[in-house]
Amino acid sequence: MAESTRGLNPPKTLKPKFPIRNTLLSSIPHFTTTTKSNSKKLSTVSLSIMADQNQRRDQKPLTLDAFGNGPRKEELFGAITKSLAYCLSETNLQLTVPGLKSKTRGKVRDIYDSGDYLVLVTTDRLSAFDRILASIPFKGQVLNQASLWWFDNTLHITPNAVVLAPDENVTIAKKCSVFPVEFVVRGYVTGSTDTSLWTVYKKGVRNYCGNALPEGLVKNQKLPANILTPTTKAADHDVPVTPDEIISSGLMTEADYEEASRKALSLFEYGQRVAREHGLILVDTKYEFGKGRDGSILLIDEVHTPDSSRYWIAHSYEERFKNGLEPENVDKEFLRLWFKDHCDPYKDKVLPDAPEELVSELAWRYIFLYETITKFKFKMPSTEEPIHDRISRKVALALSSLK
Repeated sequence: MAESTRGLNPPKTLKPKFPIRNTLLSSIPHFTTTTKSNSKKLSTVSLSIMADQNQRRDQKPLTLDAFGNGPRKEELFGAITKSLAYCLSETNLQLTVPGLKSKTRGKVRDIYDSGDYLVLVTTDRLSAFDRILASIPFKGQVLNQASLWWFDNTLHITPNAVVLAPDENVTIAKKCSVFPVEFVVRGYVTGSTDTSLWTVYKKGVRNYCGNALPEGLVKNQKLPANILTPTTKAADHDVPVTPDEIISSGLMTEADYEEASRKALSLFEYGQRVAREHGLILVDTKYEFGKGRDGSILLIDEVHTPDSSRYWIAHSYEERFKNGLEPENVDKEFLRLWFKDHCDPYKDKVLPDAPEELVSELAWRYIFLYETITKFKFKMPSTEEPIHDRISRKVALALSSLK
């Protein structure tokens, strides 16, 4: 498959390399390749995470009320509210960074071609229903940093293509041939979009993307086993496909599909385990893969972010499910539901503006989820330098070091 850009999902490739020797870049976070020494390091990190998880077993369970009204929210909410008018909704690095040849605007990311590498800028744009709904303060930074954490912590399952993260909102990536398939993995019957499992199930569909679904399932019920429901692109929307259709249409070879499928299911199982140990349920998510120049299949795009995934509070799930209540969610589902209640997000040409209080709440939930999973405190970006200037400066410096 030749290297190419691909509509709303252009090559979003990321492969670990480094460390960078240039002392000018000593402050830039970076990720290293998986060598024998790194394997030991990864094992040490994993053991450290496990020890930390054991220490938390005696702590009170995570609840939506607890994080919704805590001191951390008070600490951040003022900054979130002040930033509503200053979201990173668009970038134009091709005008400010030497060597960037072109720009492709994805749903959330702006992707720039620098020759050997791609520069992926994660903006604050919020996408759902195959369109942009709003801009959420600090969302791009959360998504980029969360993905980097997951990329680094899933190297035992699959290599990825991260090269360098020179800025809070930016990942520099090696190019690869992107498979035109999104690997959607689901553990529950839920969702509100046209391709969600609950939407198609309540319409009577009992075989979805090659998966036989039993009768009698209800919304938000846990599936007997995790399932893979791949999609591909048709014009401007996602189309569910079966494994046979993927192979017969030439989207992927059988060998590549089987390997990517195994990786997707393993990634999801691992993500569920990590989420559960932090008081959360990873309900569903999607992965993208590409083939590197050496023929290896690489994980790309983003991993287990609140944009690509659905998360519920674990402690309250069973009781709320028994009572027919929606699970407490920590993702963008509540904003999706607001748009569905106030318009037809698939057909209306102009959508209503999302209420500021909901936008601010979503920004907080994204930060909360990042901090809950990674155990890192989210660092508010400095306001001394305009964000576009900051990104331009750091990207230019990083690209010069890669020559």
